[in-house]
Amino acid sequence: MRRIFLLMMGLLQISCSSQFVGKINGVSFVASRDRATEAHIEPVKKIHAGHAAVMPFGFIREVNSPEIIFDTDRQWFGETRVGAKQYIDLLHRNGIRVMLKPQIWIWRGVFTGELRMETEENWQLLEASYEDFILTYASLAEETGVEIFCIGTELQRFVSARPEYWKALIGKIRERYSGKLTYAANWDEYGRTPFWATLDYIGIDAYFPLSETQTPSVEELKEGWKPWKEKIASFSEAVNRPVLFTEFGYRSMDYTAKKPWLVTRGEEKVNLVGQANAKKALFESFWEEDWFAGGFVWKWFTNHERSGGPEDNRFTPQNKPAQEVISAFYKLYQQANSQ
Repeated sequence: MRRIFLLMMGLLQISCSSQFVGKINGVSFVASRDRATEAHIEPVKKIHAGHAAVMPFGFIREVNSPEIIFDTDRQWFGETRVGAKQYIDLLHRNGIRVMLKPQIWIWRGVFTGELRMETEENWQLLEASYEDFILTYASLAEETGVEIFCIGTELQRFVSARPEYWKALIGKIRERYSGKLTYAANWDEYGRTPFWATLDYIGIDAYFPLSETQTPSVEELKEGWKPWKEKIASFSEAVNRPVLFTEFGYRSMDYTAKKPWLVTRGEEKVNLVGQANAKKALFESFWEEDWFAGGFVWKWFTNHERSGGPEDNRFTPQNKPAQEVISAFYKLYQQANSQ
């Protein structure tokens, strides 16, 4: 017990002289089978999160299939339009701002960045299907007063192959939705995304490789961030847009910062310290920068009491030391409700 206490005290040491800078302190609020309740929101408030990403889903059968299936009675409640609306309304009633982030799931978990069509006809079918999908949720975002709308997540091949389509699509989204826009680019994609100047934030899913150590220290991880941070800062200045980490997170396992994007169910040993150190290093590297807007932890399940815990090696920080790290930093950099 003494070792755990000393670990927690070390992780939570934050300089009291740090200057307050309000940030977007968010969680990625995972869709569930059921309606969200006040009991599901209380743990989000307790970690001082001021934002939550709500993520309805559309599904594609194959990496070269043009049809997006969405808002059906076969989906979980939170993945549908009515479910997303219920989550948004509940979060807003509790003073939590929302980023609505519709996402695509390709069967068997194929990486969405590989989505590509083999014929011009199918490209046009995909474009029409994606427009229907994203404008449905752009309308919901306007209807519910969502603060940020994410127009896509990790769609590198789709974006690079059809840039004029995306330019026109952003115009159509602007006609329906009056809030802030971003796109969630994969960590190795954002520098090639062509439309940042038409959006409000440079969105990055920040799974940058930082260390090959089994349990990297905070200082080692901060050193690993330096070259990436320099490139991100320069890009932000060149585009004249703030950076938003639309996703950031680490699994509670050995070598967590080697390939942080891994979602396979590999049985790497649970490592709570590595996850907590990685979170602390990220906060200390970015949260005081003026060009950095904040970010959304990946990921936060509605049923808090049954999520995460000391035997879990997945992404969620729930009921782990990383949760306390997040809470401490979010409290320090929380946005005033009046902003």
